[in-house]
Amino acid sequence: MANMEVNENELQEKVVYINRVSKTVKGGRIMKFSALVVVGDGNGTVGFGMGKSNEVPDAIRKGIEDAKKNLKKIALKGTTIPHEITGKFGAGAVLMRPAPEGTGVIAGGPVRAVIEMAGIKNIRTKSLRSNNPCNVVRATMQGLTSLRTAEEVAALRGKSVKEILG
Repeated sequence: MANMEVNENELQEKVVYINRVSKTVKGGRIMKFSALVVVGDGNGTVGFGMGKSNEVPDAIRKGIEDAKKNLKKIALKGTTIPHEITGKFGAGAVLMRPAPEGTGVIAGGPVRAVIEMAGIKNIRTKSLRSNNPCNVVRATMQGLTSLRTAEEVAALRGKSVKEILG
């Protein structure tokens, strides 16, 4: 999907992971912080970003700026997703299944942050293989951006929605 223009005031942000990284130089170690941040409007638009700096607040601020540049619109069906999908990135894989009303968000850590910022209220997910937060967030985003509604599939195939759904 294409990048989106969204009102900055509507966006919420959530810090998923903060990591202390170090570089060894001749004089000793240089410590810095990296932050993985997810932003979304709670209405189908979500993005993530990484920021790195000497101080934690600066790293978070840079992550938020990066996430706002990478906003994506995802297809929703009411309060859940239109169909089951597995998102993959690197060694990370995330299985996402639609759930009936009242189920809630069944997701762990990094996946939950992305799902909540996207505004999905009912979903079941399972993080497979890697538990690296960065790869799990990227796999979740890849899966969510690959979702298509029945209307989009029907338009691509030149058929009606009834023919697609059976």
